[in-house]
Amino acid sequence: MNCRQEIRSAVVYALAVIATCIILGAISVVIHEHIHSTTAYLMGHMQSPWGIEWGDLITLDGWDEGVSYSAMFSAGQGVDAAIIAVSPLIMHTVIVIAGLYLLLSGAIFRNKWLFHLTFWLVIVNMMALVAYMPERAFSLHGDIGNINHGLSLTPWLLFCVLTPLIVLGLYYLYGRVLPRMYAVVAGESRWVRYEILIFSAFYLFIFRGSIHAALSISFDMQWVTSLFGYAAFVVVLYFCRPGMSWVITAEKKFVEMEDNTA
Repeated sequence: MNCRQEIRSAVVYALAVIATCIILGAISVVIHEHIHSTTAYLMGHMQSPWGIEWGDLITLDGWDEGVSYSAMFSAGQGVDAAIIAVSPLIMHTVIVIAGLYLLLSGAIFRNKWLFHLTFWLVIVNMMALVAYMPERAFSLHGDIGNINHGLSLTPWLLFCVLTPLIVLGLYYLYGRVLPRMYAVVAGESRWVRYEILIFSAFYLFIFRGSIHAALSISFDMQWVTSLFGYAAFVVVLYFCRPGMSWVITAEKKFVEMEDNTA
């Protein structure tokens, strides 16, 4: 691939990633908020499941499910509040697990754009999980705050139980799936490999979680956990860059496996 082709493929793929993330992010946030509101409606805490407050479809700011958690807490219905708060997080978890399984199963290896779409679907949904745990593990508000308050849990419990599971998911994503993403989608392009790495790490760790919370310096546990995104961003960019020996070896093994099964 000559330099002009390299530049063209990199520009095209960068635009494809931006468009994919905007569309999937918008769909994800709409579904997320409607799962909150629909669960609240089915449990008798909203008059309509369509009462969400719409925000920005690109930055994903300003969204709210329109559920009155304070009224539930005042009425001693904390368990109901916790169920409503956790409901969309279950959806994100299911999508991430199913997506990782599909990416590792071999079913879509030969379809570049389906592999691309599934990878970024996992990134968008895992971003929601990382933004809540560990980045907002000690928040007094939002979904995690409402879950802890509703169930009378210490924030340390969810932090200690769920953070290792998030790290495990990140291991499969970057340790197992990423080299395959390089091979299937990037092909011979080193620039596209770096785009995949940088875009995915920024969207996953910085875009919705750390970029806001870490700027309000307070030196409490919530501020400390918000720094996870920045640390993870640097670690992933360094250890998963295309030139790393383990990445090159993983790509070669994947290509050999595909040649043997072709």
